[in-house]
Amino acid sequence: MGRHKGGPVWLFAYGSLIWRPECSAVERVRGRVHGYHRGLYLWSHEHRGTPEMPGLVFGLDRGGSCSGFAYRLPEDQLEASLYALWQREMPFPSYRPHWLNCRLEDGSRVQALGFVLERHLPSYAGNLPDHVLSQVFESACGRYGTTRDYVEQTASALRSHAMPDRNLEARLKRCQSSLDQAIASRL
Repeated sequence: MGRHKGGPVWLFAYGSLIWRPECSAVERVRGRVHGYHRGLYLWSHEHRGTPEMPGLVFGLDRGGSCSGFAYRLPEDQLEASLYALWQREMPFPSYRPHWLNCRLEDGSRVQALGFVLERHLPSYAGNLPDHVLSQVFESACGRYGTTRDYVEQTASALRSHAMPDRNLEARLKRCQSSLDQAIASRL
């Protein structure tokens, strides 16, 4: 993971950590990382799907930029906070913890811990076509619920904080249209 350069420890949240943070924070600030973007690129066989019907979850992949939140973790609870994050985000080695350059909304910069996708692993789904994503939305459900609910909650949280993800919104709209057509053809 590399070494943190000292000072406060920040966490960059780009998916469900925005609306369901795992640990307490002494500060929560809108932020953006450059060099990575949010995508539904990680197969989930437990949290949002099963081995028989895998779901998808977000990850940071190289290229572009990503808006989200930077959480400053409490120094007096740092070990417990990091342990809780590892339990949630790293049960399988699908992510690589990485220090990201994050620009906060006031223009200042911090090093923030983020979870970057490991492209060489079988859990990396890449940018799937809309018809596959629609099928996952229709069927995938795991321990924490459906992929569709997870994606809609993330999109809603981003919208409610005035930082919508235009690519995500466009995919949701296209996939909803496909789902509506599939349902109509069954009637």
